[in-house]
Amino acid sequence: MDRYAMEVSGGCQCGAVRYHATEMLDNAHICHCRMCQKAVGNIFAALVAAPRDAITWTRGTPARFRSSEHVDRGFCAQCGTPLFYDDITGTRINFTIGSLDHPELFPPHISDGNEGRVPWFETLPSLKHGGETGTRGEDDAAWAAAIKSTSHQHPDHDTTRWPDLAVGLGQSK
Repeated sequence: MDRYAMEVSGGCQCGAVRYHATEMLDNAHICHCRMCQKAVGNIFAALVAAPRDAITWTRGTPARFRSSEHVDRGFCAQCGTPLFYDDITGTRINFTIGSLDHPELFPPHISDGNEGRVPWFETLPSLKHGGETGTRGEDDAAWAAAIKSTSHQHPDHDTTRWPDLAVGLGQSK
C-alpha cells in the first residue's frame, strides 16, 4: 500500500476532537460489513487510513469502543461523531472519510464487507436529485435558514479555540 506525504486534518462535528496526519495510505474504501454499519449508523463506512506514526491528536482525545478483540472504534464523546476504525495490532488507523476536512480528496476505490451490503445499494445512483439544501420550497428554505443560523458545527478547518461563538451562530470564519 502506497504512502503519500500530505497534510490532512479532520475532526468531529462539535470540534471537541481534532486530528492531523502528515501521510495517508492509498486505501480509500467503503465497508458494508454489519459491524461497520452499526459503528457509523449508515449502510456502509467510508474509510481511509493514515500510518499511526503520522497522526497527531490536536484537540481532545477520542473515546473508544472495543467492537471486537482487535478493533477499537473511535468517536467523540461530546457529539458522537464516528471518527475511526483502529486495528489495535496494526500500524494504521482508518479514519471515516466524512470526518476529514476535505473528504472529496479520498474517493473510495475498494468495496469490502460485501456480505453485509444492503440489497438496494445498487439503486443509489438512480435516486432523484433533490437539489441543494433549502431549495425545495418555502418550508425547506426556512428550515435550512434556521439550521444555519443556529449551527454549532465546527468548521472544516483548524481553529485556535473552540467553541467559537461567531461560528456557532452560523457565521463563517
